[in-house]
Formats: sequence, structure tokens, C-alpha cells
Amino acid sequence: MFVQTQNTPNPNSLKFVPGKKVSKIGPVEVLDLKDTNNELIRNILSINGILSVFLYEDFLSVNKKNNIEWSEAKHIIISYINDYYSKGNDCVIQDKDSQNVSENLSELEKKIVNLLETKIRPAVSRDGGDIVFQKFSEGVVTVKLKGSCSGCPSSTLTLKKGVENLLCHYIPEVKEVISI
Repeated sequence: MFVQTQNTPNPNSLKFVPGKKVSKIGPVEVLDLKDTNNELIRNILSINGILSVFLYEDFLSVNKKNNIEWSEAKHIIISYINDYYSKGNDCVIQDKDSQNVSENLSELEKKIVNLLETKIRPAVSRDGGDIVFQKFSEGVVTVKLKGSCSGCPSSTLTLKKGVENLLCHYIPEVKEVISI
């Protein structure tokens, strides 16, 4: 198996593409190895300096601390991924563990979520990240950035120039987009 790696706009995040299914339930971010029983995710998070693992349909992105270099962790992560799939696993995440049940959204919030999912999320995922709607209140859309987007130096520019401009264009009620 050949695991490809791709740089992301965030120098502390690297995208790993195993050429196999990664998540069957959509985007999942794991920040603490105590939050998962998955062997692969636990192994990656146990590497000194690794902060989080973000899993999407066909890739994982891994975030690290500033004080370690990718040369110290990249080959270990690739080895863990190869080992995981060589044991016959067909994907990393298959089932939802009763994760957040969809709230009752207003029509306006549904329009915002639809735009995020159809126009913005695909572009963000190409860079190894994700954007998730949190709330809409008094003209302000609050989102959470995950994966490579979390802590990325260019995420503020992307949020304001890309996401905010697009949402304001299609939905006049939106005045600002912020990230938590």
C-alpha cells in the first residue's frame, strides 16, 4: 500500500491519503486518545508532539506542535496507517458513537448549513480540514474549523475573504462569520 502525503496551508498539519476509505460517517476530529478506542488513531495521537487527527472520507490530516518537525513523525504515521490496513481493516471509522444529534434549525440556518456543506466544505477538505456550523445569532454565523484549518495561519483570511463573502452574498441576513 502506498500512503501519499500532501502539504496543507497549515505548516503544522499534514494530509495522509491511504487510497482507501477512511471515514464512513463523515468528518471526525479526535483531539485526545482517551476519546477513542480506535487503534490507528490512538497510535498516531501517542506520538510525541501530535495534537489531533482529523478523518474525512478518503484522508486523515494530522496536526502537530510547532516544536517537532514532520521528518520526526511522518514515517511513523505512514507505518501505522500501512499496518492498520494490512490487518484487513477496510476503513478507520465506520459507526457513529451517538455523536451530536442534529438540532432543530430555522430555515435560515438550514440555508447557511447547505451553503457551508455544498460550496465551502469541499474546498476546505481539499486542504485537509473541515468547517462546521455552530450557530447563527444577530447576523453572525459562528463556525468551528477542524483538521488542518484549526490553527492555520491563513484560516482568518479564508474565513473573512472566502466564507464570509460567500455567505453574505447568498444570504443578506449574514453580516459576519467568526470561528470558535
